[in-house]
Amino acid sequence: MLSALRRIAAFCLCVCLCFGLAACSGNGNAKPATISPEDMAVIRRQAEGFTQAQERLPDLAALVNQRDWTFTRNLIHGPMQEVGREMLYINQRLLPTDRAEANKLATKLKEALADVDEAARLQDGTRLQKSYTSVATGFANYARVIPAEALS
Repeated sequence: MLSALRRIAAFCLCVCLCFGLAACSGNGNAKPATISPEDMAVIRRQAEGFTQAQERLPDLAALVNQRDWTFTRNLIHGPMQEVGREMLYINQRLLPTDRAEANKLATKLKEALADVDEAARLQDGTRLQKSYTSVATGFANYARVIPAEALS
């Protein structure tokens, strides 16, 4: 009799484990990670500001080529000033798997903008040219992490 109870208990335990494992399995019913509509709205709003700053790159290039130290700094501290904040808000709303790369690219872009500012402050034309190249590359690289649906 005791042996029969043990078999029934073992059978019940096996059934419970099977159902538990089936319920917890990561089979094809799981949805892929997506950005919520609320997060996409924030990304879209911040991407507008990022794009507006990116569209000022030809203006910055002209100032760099003219070695216009004052207006180069004015452009960095004026229309392009908020790009760091906009990237921060975008990064917070991206999928967790994309955040590390986005943060790295945002940091590089902010450092490049700071270097342009410093080169203009020091009136170092060679450094200014190199720094501008880093800024242009930084904008292009960061733009790739913004979801396409936020840019449309």
